Amino acid sequence: MTADVRPPVPPFTEESARAKVQAAEDAWNSRDPERVALAYTEDSVWRNRDRFLTGREEIRAFLADKWQHELDYRLRKELWAYTGNRISVRFEYECRDAQGQWWRSHGNEQWEFDDAGLMRRREASINDVPIGEADRRLR
Repeated sequence: MTADVRPPVPPFTEESARAKVQAAEDAWNSRDPERVALAYTEDSVWRNRDRFLTGREEIRAFLADKWQHELDYRLRKELWAYTGNRISVRFEYECRDAQGQWWRSHGNEQWEFDDAGLMRRREASINDVPIGEADRRLR
């Protein structure tokens, strides 16, 4: 396999879809934009809330900015469904802003992969709820 292959690759089984979701959770929890961006095709297309991004470089820049503002970020992803080269997940993450306000964000993502297991499309719908520090679930 070349460096451009990101196992597991489609078509997904339940086991390989769960492994792909766990790999994504682990990468995002690293808060390393370089690491995370490598999971996407060079021309990957994203919808993240009301933002539309195209390409690995835009994704990398978006993530670098995200983690400068979403401090102490912690994420959990859960497999919702899978078929062929697509996976759907539900997720929840918590972070705080520069003023110390904690947030819990809930969302759903639909992912589409190329034959090498790189994500070529990501659609994310996300809602944010302010929480108190004592209400955090993800530590």
